[in-house]
Amino acid sequence: MSATENEAHTAPRSHRVPPSGGTPGLVSSAEDAELLAALGYEQRFDRKVSLWANFALGFVYLSPLVGIVSLFALGLSTAGGPSVFWIAIVGAGQFLVALVFGEVVSQFPLAGGLYQWVRRLWNGRYAWFNAWTYICCITIGITSTALFSSDFVASLFGGTADEPGISSTPTQRLWIAIGMTVVCLVCNCFGTRTLALISKIGLAAELIGIVLVGLYLLIFERRNSVSIFFETSSSTHDNYFMAFIAASLVGLFLFYGFEACGEIAEEVPNPSRSIPRAMQLTVAVGGVAALLAFVGYALAAPDLPSILSGKDANPIPAILQSSVGTVGTKAVLMVSITSFIAGVMSQQAAASRIVFSFARDDMFPGSRVFSQISRKHRVPLNALLAVNVVPLAIFVFVYYSPDSLTKIVAFQMLAGYAAFMMVVLAALRMRLKGWRPAGAWTLGRWGFVVNVAALAYGVLGMVLLAWPTGDAGTPLLDRWIALIGFLVVSVVGLVYLLAAKPERKSTAPEGDALEIAEQLRARAAALTPTTGGNIV
Repeated sequence: MSATENEAHTAPRSHRVPPSGGTPGLVSSAEDAELLAALGYEQRFDRKVSLWANFALGFVYLSPLVGIVSLFALGLSTAGGPSVFWIAIVGAGQFLVALVFGEVVSQFPLAGGLYQWVRRLWNGRYAWFNAWTYICCITIGITSTALFSSDFVASLFGGTADEPGISSTPTQRLWIAIGMTVVCLVCNCFGTRTLALISKIGLAAELIGIVLVGLYLLIFERRNSVSIFFETSSSTHDNYFMAFIAASLVGLFLFYGFEACGEIAEEVPNPSRSIPRAMQLTVAVGGVAALLAFVGYALAAPDLPSILSGKDANPIPAILQSSVGTVGTKAVLMVSITSFIAGVMSQQAAASRIVFSFARDDMFPGSRVFSQISRKHRVPLNALLAVNVVPLAIFVFVYYSPDSLTKIVAFQMLAGYAAFMMVVLAALRMRLKGWRPAGAWTLGRWGFVVNVAALAYGVLGMVLLAWPTGDAGTPLLDRWIALIGFLVVSVVGLVYLLAAKPERKSTAPEGDALEIAEQLRARAAALTPTTGGNIV
């Protein structure tokens, strides 16, 4: 990367910039730049991501299409038709979390999302551990999404009318995942406008693949009775209660990604108002779409007993083949692959922004390198390249150990929920100290109740994700793999945190939620006579 293509705008040690701060030539309103300056940072990104593009980014990250086609067979074989109810249960819980996040991001619309929120709600040390946990989660997210795409690519180019759904070989999986990651990385390097465009294309693909196909299957291709959603069965558990608990993965694996709306907050116009709305839309629309797709595929399945028994682990292509024929199946597979591409791109973007934000505060090894912004497209290019190194290494590992993918994903979700709950806990702690969110979007008097409910839900979700899998004959390591993986990553992070003390190198603002809230209220009061109190 040449000096003419990249510029290092390393933030000053004071991290305080005047309200008029900002890089000349950027696309950003004066109000957004002033709010960012009040929070201690200079405007360095172009604000080109509209409300709908921001919603699209979160939606394709959450990706109900990818989630359903990946987990449909697992849910039915684990707990039968009633596994569909986990979509509604988890969706309601995650909507509570999205409401809490909305209040926080409205006051702190900063690049880096979760890391910045907990830094301002608690302190730098707490924020470092949160960022460590979340970066590990999102890195695995890039990995698993790219790997899960391999069967769909293999089915698209290799499936036949007699065998529409085929599983990729380890070699095919390796090269497809590498190709998917590289293509998404190249697209991301062209900046926010390209990311927003592909996110919108991905959103359209998701809606076509979920809503239109789901409705078509429900209306014209119903082969099974609705009663299947109330009939208990399990091919993997003798005790149905435990089977239903195990099927919680259908929802728990699905509803994350809405936080990506806040990771690019400094690239969104009027972020204090638009990002909370985008997060809520992501969870609500994603949940309805996922429910529609699950019900549609289940009722249209030509050989439901094979799915319930676990014999058919990749039933979606066969369902499509029997319903929409070869051409229709290929079209839906193309739509699915488009969703995978948009999903990987959104994960790469979110991961790179949190690494950039981490480095901007001198909290990351090689901070000067990773806090650079490319001059032409204004993306954190070095951070973007870095977050794809570990996924490439894991692709090779999975090539030699194909059965490890499920174990890797189990850790991913537990780490993600832990990072989420660190934000919810920090918000609740600050509320108990007297904090009243002062962003443009708040829950008002309902904030405390929603915060407590979101924390209770999140803790329950973590327990379910850490719960041992398999039966008594399953090796101990495999049964507890999610919890063991999470504990190993946590211990490594804590050892580094206590030994290196990275928070001591940073002078970035921390723990100032009360102070900032008062400043914003004072600013709103001063603006009331002329602007009606609009603070952003």
